[in-house]
Amino acid sequence: MMIDAFLLAGWAGMFLMILDYFLLSTKKLKFDSITYNLINLLGGVGVLISSFYAKLWPVVVLNIFWSGVSVFSIYKITTIKPKYKELK
Repeated sequence: MMIDAFLLAGWAGMFLMILDYFLLSTKKLKFDSITYNLINLLGGVGVLISSFYAKLWPVVVLNIFWSGVSVFSIYKITTIKPKYKELK
């Protein structure tokens, strides 16, 4: 039995998205961490590749936005300087 690379990408992406949600729900990751958003991005891209190959256009559009939000969040986290409270 031959494993289809596109199908494997979809399964891996789905696994990463579920893992990410689990780690967020159990407070192992924070929503504003690079790790959380990077796992989300990789999961979204995996599902995007698989759904594009299968021509599942609503899922393609959903994962384009999903991955886009992750890219935006990573950009925001890495470029915005932290605010420091004034020392009294």
